[in-house]
Amino acid sequence: MRSCKQLAAAGLALWLGLSVPCVPSQTHQAKMRKHNTMITDRLENAHKYYALHPSFAKAFAFLQNPDLAKLEHGKHVIDGDKIYASIGINKGRQKNEALLEAHRKYIDIQYVIEGYDEMGWSNVDDCRVIATPYKPDGDIEFFADKPTLYKKVQAGQFAIFFPEDAHAPVISDGDILKVVIKVAVD
Repeated sequence: MRSCKQLAAAGLALWLGLSVPCVPSQTHQAKMRKHNTMITDRLENAHKYYALHPSFAKAFAFLQNPDLAKLEHGKHVIDGDKIYASIGINKGRQKNEALLEAHRKYIDIQYVIEGYDEMGWSNVDDCRVIATPYKPDGDIEFFADKPTLYKKVQAGQFAIFFPEDAHAPVISDGDILKVVIKVAVD
């Protein structure tokens, strides 16, 4: 097991595009991120996040499609049940209408094609008010807590939500054309 200092150096090396001999486990990454905020970035920087999960390169490759905005709305299977995408237009809602949601089996990569999405975020461990208990068949639970922070994700940007990331998406004054990629945790 590497020390936190070694892991930080490895993370910096990955950020700079350098090769790293090993990557911390997802469990350790989750512990390191517990007090961090949500991950957002521009699509051209997606390669910096490939090391966070073995399926991220394939998931982000789907988003690199130059005709992404023209693809049929609905579900697109990328790698069976391990990776799939949903494309659609969402009608924006106000902050007070958006509940925090969390998933246990899948990581969300949410990419905005048109419009913006001012997403709320909280660490799931800090969520106390359950609005809808976890439903395994839909891999979702909802919380009525207020998000710790909000971040506006513009067209061409993505947000990554791990199981420890409760998120309140689809907050906007207008319509949002977006892709939500589901990446199986295991």
